[in-house]
Amino acid sequence: MSDSDELHGLYYEDLRLGQTAVYGRTVTEADIVLFAGISGDTNPVHINEEFASGTMFSGRIAHGMLTASLISTVIGTRLPGPGAIYVSQTLRFKAPVRIGDTVTARATITDLMPEKRRATISTVATVRNKVVLEGEAVVMVPQRAALAVKPASTNGAADRAPGHD
Repeated sequence: MSDSDELHGLYYEDLRLGQTAVYGRTVTEADIVLFAGISGDTNPVHINEEFASGTMFSGRIAHGMLTASLISTVIGTRLPGPGAIYVSQTLRFKAPVRIGDTVTARATITDLMPEKRRATISTVATVRNKVVLEGEAVVMVPQRAALAVKPASTNGAADRAPGHD
């Protein structure tokens, strides 16, 4: 078994409707500050308590895309996991996430498209069983190499159906 085989997640052939995976993380001050630095989103509602206390949220909230990134964590590390590639993701933000909240991100396979080796995945993030984000992802999922490569014939005859010369 090669290193890349050991690092790989599920293959398309392993997927089933209803399969689910979750990832949980408690949002910290450091997460918000680091995300602001990486993304460049320094909106004061995320990083300035005095400003944020005067908003409709009455205090600082995590970046919505920080919460969404936890969905990416589930898809990229658990279901389907390493090797899967995002095609699209819709997001609907339902409630704010605050420092100290534990976000549970859940991905559930809702449709499989074998002709394109794609999976549609329901994506939901919750805090204390309250939905804070929901959406849908479409991902490309590799198939096993043994199934993806057809053996080459040496004379062409093996490629024709019997009786159809």
